Amino acid sequence: MVRTRTLYACSQCGATFPRWLGKCSECGGWNTLTEEVRPAKPREARRLSIARPPELLAEIGTDSAPMQPVGIEEFDRVTGGGLVAGSVILLSGEPGIGKSTLVLQVAEQIASRVGPVLYASGEESTGQIKRRAERVGVSGKGVALLATTELEDVIATTEQTRPALLIVDSVQTTASSQLDSAAGTVSQVRAVAQALAATVKPTNTVALLIGHVTKDGSLAGPKVLEHLGDTVLALESDSSRQYRLLRATKNRFGSTDEIGLFEMTSQGMLPVADPSHLFLSRDEDARVGSVVVSAVEGSRPLLFELQALVAPSGYSTPQRVARGLDGRRLAMLLAVAERRAGLKLGGHDVFVNVTGGLSIDEPAIDLGVMLALASSHLDVPVPGRTMVTGEIGLGGEIRPVSQLSRRLSEAAKLGFRSAIVPGTDRGPAEKSRSGLKSIPVNKVEDAIDWLRSA
Repeated sequence: MVRTRTLYACSQCGATFPRWLGKCSECGGWNTLTEEVRPAKPREARRLSIARPPELLAEIGTDSAPMQPVGIEEFDRVTGGGLVAGSVILLSGEPGIGKSTLVLQVAEQIASRVGPVLYASGEESTGQIKRRAERVGVSGKGVALLATTELEDVIATTEQTRPALLIVDSVQTTASSQLDSAAGTVSQVRAVAQALAATVKPTNTVALLIGHVTKDGSLAGPKVLEHLGDTVLALESDSSRQYRLLRATKNRFGSTDEIGLFEMTSQGMLPVADPSHLFLSRDEDARVGSVVVSAVEGSRPLLFELQALVAPSGYSTPQRVARGLDGRRLAMLLAVAERRAGLKLGGHDVFVNVTGGLSIDEPAIDLGVMLALASSHLDVPVPGRTMVTGEIGLGGEIRPVSQLSRRLSEAAKLGFRSAIVPGTDRGPAEKSRSGLKSIPVNKVEDAIDWLRSA
């Protein structure tokens, strides 16, 4: 008779406890401990041996782990150029956001460029995957389907076929018969991820694991999942759920600042080559409280519209609503506007919105927020085809921003004629960059004066 022991594992961080607790002492999560029955295996003596001698770093060639571009530009941008042989990639996202559709398109590209692909699905049958492939125009040549929830079946098939890409959809529905716990538990998810990583590393197979998300949008399962993965991707949607943002929260082979933008259509996930057009209004007329600002995501400058509404408050405590930017940053800018720029906003409701459903956390949009607030409060529109960028300090000074030339070049490419940019200590002096009429400002007061006289 096999002896067993009962443990309580946290579904968020994977920590185990001998008894149930209401709050996990490791990650602070409430009601996250679940009961698991594990076999009490006696410890076996280990014999130390060196199965493989170590290699000198200088003598290891880069071709030992080559990077293969997928051919989907937005996907390659986020992953750092493509898929690295022997790597483990985790992709998470809300149900129905398009994870399976995206990986099916990736499988099609890898099968035509590199080699065969094994698609192991524990959530859909092969017939269901075939119907989706026909809908999005995926031929499926070189893509082998395996409908199973057994980890041992996936590993055995991978070792036999040695595919270039292994897709597991999803890691929470795959379980090992060596454990008594149900699929999706902490012990099963940890065991599945570790076994798959150990299988693909020696064979230079890329493992793409699809994972579920928790209520707060993070990858479900213990933190060991993120540690095992070489790249952790998150697929998000905008407020209209028409566009998808692909971000990398961890990437051993590239930057985590890049974003990929896709449009969900009847033909699948289509990359968006020029995302700035999505977030800008087609109307070129100047509007009160509307400003075009610039943010840099990785190496890509994005232009988008930022709107503000300032109205007299009907309550004793005015409302401060920020959508798409940090509310504390807005509170700081309101204090600077009242103290340094003379804008009396203490008795007014303030609403700031980033169009397109974006969420921006970059100080370079400070000056745009300030001019949008001033435009709404003074009822003076910002001149059309004008881009604004600059960080604001607590003293009201306009501080320089990074990659200014790229921001200006992107604005000029989209047909903007002028730009409000951080100035120098020598005072504002108009100069031309990238074909734009650049108007430098040193202080918040200078920007407000420019708005009044524009």
